[in-house]
Amino acid sequence: MSEVVMERAAVGHLTGWGWRDLYTLCKPRVVAVMLVCTLVGMLLAAPLPGTAAVVFGLAGIGLAAGGAAAFNHVVDRRLDALMLRTAGRPLATQRLPTGLALGWATLLSVCGIGLLAWQVNPLTAWLTLGSLIGYALIYTAFLKHATPQNIVIGGVAGAAPPLLGWTAVTGQLGPEPLLLMLIIFAWTPPHFWALAIHKRDEYARAGVPMLPVTHGKAFTRLQVWLYGWLTVAVTLLPFVIGMSGVLYLVGVTALNARFMVWNWRVWRGRDPKAPLAAFWFSIRYILGVFGVLLLDHYAAAWMLAS
Repeated sequence: MSEVVMERAAVGHLTGWGWRDLYTLCKPRVVAVMLVCTLVGMLLAAPLPGTAAVVFGLAGIGLAAGGAAAFNHVVDRRLDALMLRTAGRPLATQRLPTGLALGWATLLSVCGIGLLAWQVNPLTAWLTLGSLIGYALIYTAFLKHATPQNIVIGGVAGAAPPLLGWTAVTGQLGPEPLLLMLIIFAWTPPHFWALAIHKRDEYARAGVPMLPVTHGKAFTRLQVWLYGWLTVAVTLLPFVIGMSGVLYLVGVTALNARFMVWNWRVWRGRDPKAPLAAFWFSIRYILGVFGVLLLDHYAAAWMLAS
């Protein structure tokens, strides 16, 4: 493994860095999912939110999220070099200077938070800053290496996007956006622990105390199953509190059934491919949950207007 990393580092020194490396630091696919959840929060807060709130809100939150991801690359650069999944990252291969990456992360973060404070509202700016600090520093620099419950505790920061979208439009907190945040918070452990099971040996080699490393795969599979049911229960709450209607209930029930089928396959432990497949499905699942919530919201608005 070390020979592969050294070879990649040598190639990186020869070829130099490019703008694509800076783009990679932002984890664009992860940020894209976050922005979808943010947009859902905006649209649920108001059927027709203001254009400025949407454009500047998404831009500011996206920039801050990219900055947090870049900080993650900087803090985890040595760990990334030890894991096959991340060994090709710009800092892991030493293709990109650490100082430049740190400056890029700072620039994105400052621009994002500043744009939110200037064009959106102070509440969203402060909440976004708190999420950035929670992910880039508290989770990445401390929790990730301190406890096998890292993903549970650190999941608060990653669950913020729909809450930020809501406050960007309304400038206020409330039970509805907190519930949206709770859905992502409950979903994060089964989502990430499924991947951690698949990557257990890499985490062990890197010395990261992920749950499959410290408590074994069998215990982690059980936690995926139990947290899966917690996620199911939480996703039913929008209907229970009257935030959504029957259309959402039907749609989320179908999604939950498929979600738990995958979690059941992980729990059984008979299919070595199940954890990774469950991980990828869980991304489609959370997007589907928010999608059907949004569909129900606009269907109800249309019925009231007609």
